[in-house]
Amino acid sequence: MKTIIKNSLNKSISYLAYRDLVKQLAEANSNTGNEKTEALADYTKLNDRRMKRWDKTIKITSESLSKIKTFKEPITWLVITESWCGDAAHVMPVINKVAELNDNIDLKVVLRDENPELMDAFLTNGNKAIPKLIILDNNTGDVLNTYGPRPSEATNYVSRFKAKHGALTPEFKEDLQHWYNTNKGQNIIDDLTDVLCELEPSVCQ
Repeated sequence: MKTIIKNSLNKSISYLAYRDLVKQLAEANSNTGNEKTEALADYTKLNDRRMKRWDKTIKITSESLSKIKTFKEPITWLVITESWCGDAAHVMPVINKVAELNDNIDLKVVLRDENPELMDAFLTNGNKAIPKLIILDNNTGDVLNTYGPRPSEATNYVSRFKAKHGALTPEFKEDLQHWYNTNKGQNIIDDLTDVLCELEPSVCQ
């Protein structure tokens, strides 16, 4: 496992490099991943606009800010994603915003289809769901925790709908986008803060 993670880290890029990549692909009418389609290219364009907006507008409360800045253990946040993923467009900017607030958090980004062994090691209910955040101890290389693909409230929302209807509909997916826009990343911030508190309980005392 550590070898797989190390190999992926060697291929990783920064969030800013990822944003530049998505922007270039959007302008070229293309997308990341093994499959190149017009639909995925269109999602990439939409996600580029979404991330640009979130990068500028995400707000973090003073309470969350204090907890995030208190965290002292050096860790790496390795995120698996793709340009066309709708959830990633909302989640990635928040992950980056939180990581920017603490020098002990080193954010790295890799693409799912370029790292199949890594993705297969971190499935969600047997699925290659993204974005997937893998939290690593910089000193030992151990996996401390994972997060994703969706924030906790959205995960519950999706689970309830699937239990009742069996599968997600286009209408539900649109509703989910409205939820992200209304929540403004606050559930993700709370989730990530909780993860930091689990790793270092003094953060929340």
